[in-house]
Amino acid sequence: MAKPVISLFLKGNTYTDPIDGKSFSRFLPYGYENQRDNVLSPSTLSLERHRLLWLYLINETDFFTAPAKVLHFAPEQAFYKRFRELKHIEYTTTDLNSPLADVKADICNLPFTDNEYDIIFCNHVLEHIPNDIKAMQELYRVLKPGGMAILQIPQDLNRETTFEDDSITDPQERARIFGQYDHVRIYGRDYFEKLRSIGFKVDEVDYTSILSKEKVTKYCLAPGEILPVCYKH
Repeated sequence: MAKPVISLFLKGNTYTDPIDGKSFSRFLPYGYENQRDNVLSPSTLSLERHRLLWLYLINETDFFTAPAKVLHFAPEQAFYKRFRELKHIEYTTTDLNSPLADVKADICNLPFTDNEYDIIFCNHVLEHIPNDIKAMQELYRVLKPGGMAILQIPQDLNRETTFEDDSITDPQERARIFGQYDHVRIYGRDYFEKLRSIGFKVDEVDYTSILSKEKVTKYCLAPGEILPVCYKH
């Protein structure tokens, strides 16, 4: 079903996608192992994490007004065209496989110079990378001093330590244990300390606690989701 038809079918104003301001009677379900109801925006195809990041950027940063050199890993459909249209930023996308990537690159061996980017977005990527420490080191290397990197991951906040097991290679087993067939770990709360060990200053931003309960519901956000907002000293 095409997006315009879906949007018409879900006509209403109960829920709003803050990325484009469009409202619907409900959002669509989404998920791999465990499907979540009312989470996928019919218009931008954003999920909870995308809408949370958008709200944070527009309300708490100068991303939409200040000149910056931006590197975006595995660019999300909800953001790609909108970020590309921003005239005040120099916007580069990168990924090994995405057709939206300007630069095909391995996150563990980036072809960029030290201290090159003011802002880095690398969201829901690290859980796919066997050597995530090396990837984090590369992200730190190419970020400018004073620069900001937002590095979202799927995270179990009830889990103190990250779980990974290289012997689990079967896609169905990975999906059952890690939540998706191509994930290699499930991050716990120690994720933030892992980033700090690389050198990042990490703000664990619980942005849904700052927003009103009405807005959390209206925008279909995930209460308690933490935004890892990282800075290079």
